[in-house]
This record gives sequence, C-alpha cells and structure tokens, in this order.
Amino acid sequence: MRILGIDPGLRTTGFGVIDVEGSASSYVASGTISTTHMEKGQLPERLKVLFDGIREVVGRYQPDCASVEIVFVNVNPQSTLLLGQARGACITALVSSDLPVAEYTALQMKQAVTGHGRAQKHQIQEMVRRLLSLPGLPGPDAADALGLAITHAHAGAALARLATASGLGGLGSGKYRAGRSR
Repeated sequence: MRILGIDPGLRTTGFGVIDVEGSASSYVASGTISTTHMEKGQLPERLKVLFDGIREVVGRYQPDCASVEIVFVNVNPQSTLLLGQARGACITALVSSDLPVAEYTALQMKQAVTGHGRAQKHQIQEMVRRLLSLPGLPGPDAADALGLAITHAHAGAALARLATASGLGGLGSGKYRAGRSR
C-alpha cells in the first residue's frame, strides 16, 4: 500500500510518501509545497497553489490513501482560521482525487513515531530518518508528513484488525476510517 501524508500549512505544506508491505515501511518521496513567494493578501491564490500542488503529488506518486494532520486551536484565532482553510484545500484535493483520507492529531503522530506526545521537531526528524533508513534528516514539514504516513501505516492496520475482529467491517465515512473517533 502507498500512503501519502500531508502536514498542512498556509505558508508551507509538507508531503511524504511511503510504501508499506506488511510491517515494513519504505521511503518513496517527500517535500514541501510553498506559498512563501506570494503576498499574504492573496489567500485564494495561495489556496489554489496548495490544491494544485497536492493534486500534482497525487498524480505523480499514485497513493492508495492519505493521512492529514488535524488542526488544533491556536492562541491566535486568525492563524487557526487560515490554517483550517489551507487544510481544507489539501483535503479537497485529496478527496477530489478519490483518495480515502484519515486524520490524526499532532499528538497521535508524535506518539506513533517517537513514543511520546511531547516530541520536539528534531526528534521527529531523527525518528523518521531511522524508521525509513534515510541518509539524512528530512526537513521539518516533510518529516511531519512522513510521520503522518507512518502513523497511518500503524494505526490504519490496527483499526482494520479491530474492525475485522469485532465484525464491524469498514466504517462508512472516510473521516472516521482512522485517526478520528466518534
């Protein structure tokens, strides 16, 4: 299975692609989609850059599913709203590409990748490097995106086993397939 992880941001959105076979994960690609070259007042244009960038990544790497970080409420409400719009553009690009989308909090990703929810950026980068046998550290946004893909590889498989064991089968909504519970 090929998983695309997305760490949404209005200025910089990270992406990471991994292949999963059984319990083994291997690196495919990672990078960022940036709108830093655009003026802050160009919100619709910046959202289009993110949408188009995600669609391009999906077209190039052909993932089977995607995982996206859930936005937390920031101290600054305006920043939270802008981040939510960036996240919405990313999710819309994924769903319009017919990908199932799982959602995870930063805490869930940090716990899955490093073993504790208060991990710092450099700790996530180092653990992603180790888990995927990378020659160097990925950038912080790409590392978070790869961490979200790794989280889905672990959590998605566990949730599928639970659903099969309980006789529930798959859940109906892509939002609730993994990561977020009712």
